[in-house]
Amino acid sequence: MTTRTRLAVDIGGTFTDLVLSLPDRTLSSKLLTTHAAPAEAVIAGTQAILAEAGLDGSALDLVIHGTTLATNALIERKGARTALITTAGFRDSLEIAYEHRFEQYDLYMERPAPLVSRDLRLEVPERMAADGSVLLPLDEAALLRLVEVLQAERIEAAAISFLHAYVNPAHELRALDLLSAALPDVAFTVSSEVCREIREYERTSTTVANAYVLPLMSRYLGQMSEGLAAIGVRCPLLLMMSSGGICTVETARRFPVRLVESGPAGGVILARRVAALGGYDRALSFDMGGTTAKITLIDDFAPQQSRHFEVARAYRFAKGSGIPVRIPVIDMVEIGAGGGSIGRVDPLRRIAVGPDSAGSDPGPACYDRGGTAPTVTDADVVLGRIDPERFADGKIVLRPEQALAAVAAGIGAPLGMDTVEAARGITEIVDETMASAARVHAVENGKDTAGRTLIAFGGAAPLHAARLAQKLGIRRVVIPVDAGVGSAHGFLDAPIAYEVVRTFLVRIQALDPDLVGTLFRDMHAEAEAVVRLGVPAGRLAATRTAYMRYRGQGHEIAVPLDDSDVDPASLRQAFEAAYQRLFGRIIPKLEIEAVTWTLAVAEPHDLPARQSDPPSQIAPAPAGTRRLIESATGEPLEAAVYQRAALPFGARLSGPAAIVEPGTTTIVPSGMTARVAAGGELIIEAPMP
Repeated sequence: MTTRTRLAVDIGGTFTDLVLSLPDRTLSSKLLTTHAAPAEAVIAGTQAILAEAGLDGSALDLVIHGTTLATNALIERKGARTALITTAGFRDSLEIAYEHRFEQYDLYMERPAPLVSRDLRLEVPERMAADGSVLLPLDEAALLRLVEVLQAERIEAAAISFLHAYVNPAHELRALDLLSAALPDVAFTVSSEVCREIREYERTSTTVANAYVLPLMSRYLGQMSEGLAAIGVRCPLLLMMSSGGICTVETARRFPVRLVESGPAGGVILARRVAALGGYDRALSFDMGGTTAKITLIDDFAPQQSRHFEVARAYRFAKGSGIPVRIPVIDMVEIGAGGGSIGRVDPLRRIAVGPDSAGSDPGPACYDRGGTAPTVTDADVVLGRIDPERFADGKIVLRPEQALAAVAAGIGAPLGMDTVEAARGITEIVDETMASAARVHAVENGKDTAGRTLIAFGGAAPLHAARLAQKLGIRRVVIPVDAGVGSAHGFLDAPIAYEVVRTFLVRIQALDPDLVGTLFRDMHAEAEAVVRLGVPAGRLAATRTAYMRYRGQGHEIAVPLDDSDVDPASLRQAFEAAYQRLFGRIIPKLEIEAVTWTLAVAEPHDLPARQSDPPSQIAPAPAGTRRLIESATGEPLEAAVYQRAALPFGARLSGPAAIVEPGTTTIVPSGMTARVAAGGELIIEAPMP
């Protein structure tokens, strides 16, 4: 990006973060999220940060925004009144789902209810064959009879998903033309535009989810644009997507489902940049905010990508219990472990933490906003990790006596445990929960966590990163500059990008390279048309991927493709290399087939060169000391307190220490050292074993 004055805004479950990038400096701010009207905190924060910079809204060249609004609408079921129009005989596929139990031994297991109730799942006689040929023409008269039903039911949005429309969308597009002409006030979504790939249930689920949030997101983006205009902001507004790219408001309004993980994706983009600056080719991105923690594997400076994501899980962090959406997304594991995660004693007299969170309202007990349950933030206050008067740069003054009372009442008293030890129990449990999730995520992807570099950001991550690293066998932790608002910083480094997907099932022995070449050219034209809305001129980069499998397998693996011609021999070689990397073996003599092809187009985005280490020097005298409770041992220690802004490049110090900055505090345990890299990152290292 070449614009000079840019504002990034990240709305999270607890805090709304803002970063203002100026030609000569960067400012940041953290406010409590206003859940009832998310735009309020954004506009108020924008006015405040511009005032701090001595600017008005007209000085902004670009605003980049990530929001949880689409996710929250799906979780809380607060989207539009939505109907589904589908092929006759298939309206129940949305409820039949996978026909399996995600919690096999839970007798009271409940599946998530579909976003569209059965009476609003409407059928139309039509049928495409799997090869795209017409078996039964679209019954247009029957389709138009649905208009009265949609009007009588006061439908605000409708999803159109016909069988095999990913091969031939003609019936879907004709239905869209007829219904949108008859019902101009209804927001329509067709599966062949949102998710043009195989698997009926996931395609329909994604289409319904997009339709469900479309009116809400369209209104919100309109209000956001109007609110920014009211304070003098006239520059473009771009939206962060789950894939790690950014898109225009027009694209976000058409496909809001692509925004469901926009905030966490920004953090991974930051971690990727930090990994490149330090030369960390095996890294683990760790984002811990007020509500959740997110962990992502980064190899060779590229985060893992996926095309499958679940939202609104009935069992919040149980895989298979949510609404599946097939969208480009950075592959991450999300855990109910944040500063607001609530601690309790379970029926077996064990300390349990999360996944429920106190959020921003009422928030942790120490916020003094009505919360009484002990949270991770309360435990951190009791353990001396957080300075109550400097939390969130002094914008939120904490009440340590409230934290003590909550931990004592919620954990200490039921277990007959000292309050400080109860607080350590909360932090140890939440750290182990995150470590376990990271280990499982790595194993599921054929990788491990040991030997990686942990890149930690978010308001709570620097408080817990060193202990998490100890549990994972990681020696090096990196805390980026202004880590408390890390995801918003990542927004500023994200490229404008768009990905197109097509299912084209073919055995590679029978593959026609010309057909694949034509497919990629069509996909490139579609993706480029979207990206050019934000990048009118200049070179664009394209990335191609095939999702392939051995014939007979139920799921595919992602196989990166180079720019050379796609021929059977090169496809086999690429597939076997990817399969070997994931599973440690290949299966000789089995047929291989390609199922789905993707093409992503983005503005050029080169990673920064690796930076050299600055000359080493002893850190200046600490600003004071603070009593900390050591996580691993429970021993009280006097820790040196440093202001991060006062530490010069190359400064080295030893733990125990607390390094304080406006958005967070970094804890350096005893036995570890910390130094300041050339880019300002804090590098915490454990001694070699």
